[in-house]
Amino acid sequence: MSDMYDTQSLVNAAGGAPGGLPVQEPHGPGEPAKPSPDGAREKPRSLWNDAWHDLSRKPMFYVSGLLILFLIVISIWPGLIASASPLACDLAKSQDGPTSGHPFGFDQQGCDVYTRVVHGARASVSVGLFATAGVTVLGSVLGGLAGYFGGWWDAILSRISDIFFGIPILLGGVVFLSVVKGGNVTTVSIFMILLGWPQIARIARGAVITAKQQDYVQAARALGAGNARMLLRHIAPNALAPIIVVATIALGTYISLEATLSFLGVGLKPPAVSWGIDISQASSQIRNAPHMLLWPAGALSVTVLAFIMLGDAVRDALDPKLR
Repeated sequence: MSDMYDTQSLVNAAGGAPGGLPVQEPHGPGEPAKPSPDGAREKPRSLWNDAWHDLSRKPMFYVSGLLILFLIVISIWPGLIASASPLACDLAKSQDGPTSGHPFGFDQQGCDVYTRVVHGARASVSVGLFATAGVTVLGSVLGGLAGYFGGWWDAILSRISDIFFGIPILLGGVVFLSVVKGGNVTTVSIFMILLGWPQIARIARGAVITAKQQDYVQAARALGAGNARMLLRHIAPNALAPIIVVATIALGTYISLEATLSFLGVGLKPPAVSWGIDISQASSQIRNAPHMLLWPAGALSVTVLAFIMLGDAVRDALDPKLR
């Protein structure tokens, strides 16, 4: 995933005035700011304002944003569009096709596929959000401290990261979750955080190393700014861009990973409602009742695609080389 952005260009774009977020001139280098019609000088935009300006002009951002907003809403309140229980099943309707009031048909146990697809969004989105939040916080803190202080701290973190990078995440999930009893959202999210933080840590380390070499950071250090002030006020705001890009794209990856682990039987387990569980149960009946597989698989694909589209739009807005 590291080849999907340019960390150096993102961090350089984040460099700017000390004591706050950077600014970018809306005019050519060396040219004076253009006055507005009333004679006042045009106020320069910060990196984040400039990124939002670019995002607001991209249809892909609005399409993915609306899809994600819809997914979050039905994850919190699935009863808004599916009032029935996903565990209410009738074996007499096993594998029946779509009927009135049941547009997606029934699964092998006679459960309404539509209701299970709607309620399955909660598990997938919850795992994705929790895992991404944990990976981002843990990786940013460890990587940022390693990049700022360097020395033995940086060396130890690099060797630990190499060890975790050598573990295939899918194989690690099969081993880890097979040992841990009771597959639920918490255990699956913790597993993803344990194996996912090194990627964000490396991104944060590189961003902080680049940011701390900027002139405004050197000036703040010469004026006697402490480490806490340097990190929180001058370096962190200007090293966030590449971290945000990677975290946004990784969210879709974690959702698909949860579905894969649940499909293999080591992730979420019944009575939990998950798209991965439904796909696993429907895979053996794809010839007799293809609707059992197509709807949960389609919901999973649209969800992952929405987060990847959002990540691409954010990357394009924050990377100056892609403008």
